[in-house]
Amino acid sequence: MSRKLTIALDAMGGDHGPEVTVPAAIDSVTRYPNLHLILVGDEARLRAELDRGRSAFGDRIQVRHASEMVEMHETPSKALRGKKDSSMRVAINMVKDGTADACVSAGNTGALMAIAKFVLKTIPGVDRPAIIAMLPSKTGHTHVLDLGANVDCTAEHLCQFAVMGYELVKAVENHQHPRVGLLNIGEEEIKGNEQVKQAAKLLTGTHINFVGFVEGNDIFSGNVEVVVTDGFTGNVALKAIEGFAKLLGGSLRDEFGRNLVTKVLGLLALPVLRAFKGRFDPRRYNGASLVGLRGIVVKSHGNADRTSVANAIRVAMLEVEMGVPDRIGQRVAEVFAEERIA
Repeated sequence: MSRKLTIALDAMGGDHGPEVTVPAAIDSVTRYPNLHLILVGDEARLRAELDRGRSAFGDRIQVRHASEMVEMHETPSKALRGKKDSSMRVAINMVKDGTADACVSAGNTGALMAIAKFVLKTIPGVDRPAIIAMLPSKTGHTHVLDLGANVDCTAEHLCQFAVMGYELVKAVENHQHPRVGLLNIGEEEIKGNEQVKQAAKLLTGTHINFVGFVEGNDIFSGNVEVVVTDGFTGNVALKAIEGFAKLLGGSLRDEFGRNLVTKVLGLLALPVLRAFKGRFDPRRYNGASLVGLRGIVVKSHGNADRTSVANAIRVAMLEVEMGVPDRIGQRVAEVFAEERIA
């Protein structure tokens, strides 16, 4: 990453706001010499946080005042129509007018999607943007979409998601032929609802590396690089995964702290536990992309800490560097022209 990259950061979004986003911004510009950040939000609060974390970043962190912020409980329609000077809206507008190469926000997911779709519009041939995120797997990681943007999907929508996921993984992972699977209740062709069955038929006729149906365990098996599903199923799966991760972590702490013997065993196992935590640390996987838009928008988890937000910024930088929207647009156009999927 050598050329100058400018990211607009919704510094008011998420559960913690500037107390987390500003330190994450300082960490990011310190790590990446070509990165410039525009912090969008309450100027007084942002400058106060910057003064507390003063570092040698010069003019590589700028502040853009926004008089409003989108609350986590607000409806997308209220955020879109009623808060045109929100930090989220202003940050996305910067991507639209070319001031920034991408936007990162930890704010209200529904509002972020609604505003981004309204301001940036979708890539020609894409009906609906989708949310894609990276999850750990046996051999590395798997990208899953959609994770909640589209509850009801047609076969054509699933097909578009598959194409978008395929191109994103090709770009950011430098993987020439990522394997794409459709999430289903079984691998057999007779299983699944009509949308999934029809989507499989459509994808079989494309030039992407579609391997057929996969089940929930394949998210972690390493058998595919992209898993495609509707937003309802994807979001339920994601929340179940997050819940199990918390259960596992808490259970390990409880068991190793049960008595003196288990505490000693815990100390002996500490190197293994640290390696395990490092590999599956959710902060490493923070940063879900809103794919299908004519600009780059990355969603950070609402309760993200500074390390997590910095990782979301890194995700946005990588997508800018690899020109992800243009690559998706080109592939979608090719698929529609050659295979006439939609």
